[in-house]
Amino acid sequence: MKVLTVLAFLVLAMPARAQVEAPVFDAAQAERFAALALKCIHREYPNKISHSMKDDSAVAPPRDLHPVFYGCFDWHSAVHGHWMLVRLLNVGPEGDYKIGIMTALAQSFTPGRVAGEVAYFEARMGSSFERPYGLAWFLQLMTELRQWDNPLGHQWARTLEPLEEVVVQNIKIWLPKLVYPVRIGTHNQTAFAFGLILDWARQAGDEELEQMLVGRVLEFHEKDVKCPLAYEPSGEDFLSPCLMEADLMRRVLPPKKFSKWFGKFMPQVPKNGNWKWMIPGIVGDLTDGKLAHLDGLNLSRAWNLENIAAALPERDRRRAALLNAAQVHRIVGLEAVTGEHYAGGHWLASFATYLMTGRGLDGGLQP
Repeated sequence: MKVLTVLAFLVLAMPARAQVEAPVFDAAQAERFAALALKCIHREYPNKISHSMKDDSAVAPPRDLHPVFYGCFDWHSAVHGHWMLVRLLNVGPEGDYKIGIMTALAQSFTPGRVAGEVAYFEARMGSSFERPYGLAWFLQLMTELRQWDNPLGHQWARTLEPLEEVVVQNIKIWLPKLVYPVRIGTHNQTAFAFGLILDWARQAGDEELEQMLVGRVLEFHEKDVKCPLAYEPSGEDFLSPCLMEADLMRRVLPPKKFSKWFGKFMPQVPKNGNWKWMIPGIVGDLTDGKLAHLDGLNLSRAWNLENIAAALPERDRRRAALLNAAQVHRIVGLEAVTGEHYAGGHWLASFATYLMTGRGLDGGLQP
């Protein structure tokens, strides 16, 4: 497997303190990522439907259950596939690939289709559907549409506002009831979702949700120390519990306080630039959707590490180790974004785009 070959080279041949050159995000790469999303956002099957059924009326094909987000295997992947396409329109390199993106999004974002999504939320699942992962990605989509300086983006945002209202309401219902954080490496992890939701709340000016989130984040994590990084990754992780928590905390703590907190939370970070304190994850079977999660872990770790480094003082001796580890993870993670297998092809380009366009830095630093 190609990823294993690259990983073996990096681990065995590269000096621990090597300066690793960052891959370039150019029009060719953006077009390749866009093609993966365009291939799946309107591809209905294979599909994983996850919902409660009260009677036979709940049995329906994905396109009827979710008129907007029915492709890409599952609802949340369809959502962040749409986000990725808007992100490329917003900040991606110029190219003809953007014409196809505009056509595809116009097909998805219509009042009738959005009404069908709202009806599903209201009639079938209550406040728990796609909570928190899919809901957080939907709010990231809304943030991107509003930040894209284009009348069409603003029009699509208005079209999606009825669904946005339901999503925000469901999050506000849930947060006061959440007694503990969810510290896993998959969809239900709260740290990743909180970060995206907080970015939306600040951009949208929803002070109620922002205060609610910041209060929960500090209550859950301010006293955390010595995150057990040696236990990562689990076999199906695509989000690092330790790094995602740190990436979240740099959003809510002032820089000096974050630096001190991070030292207690992750004392494992070396001060000599060594990157081998965090080795990229290995995928044993690229056709297995759960095992392929680890390709996404490498990409999300890369943006975590970069975001954390950006939040530390420029002369902080930990920054070199964070950035060098980020570059290694970036290289290995991007190598896996091929589309050869649908298990990864339907979602990895979204993670790669989040990384390569610096989305976390755009939306996540302290205001």
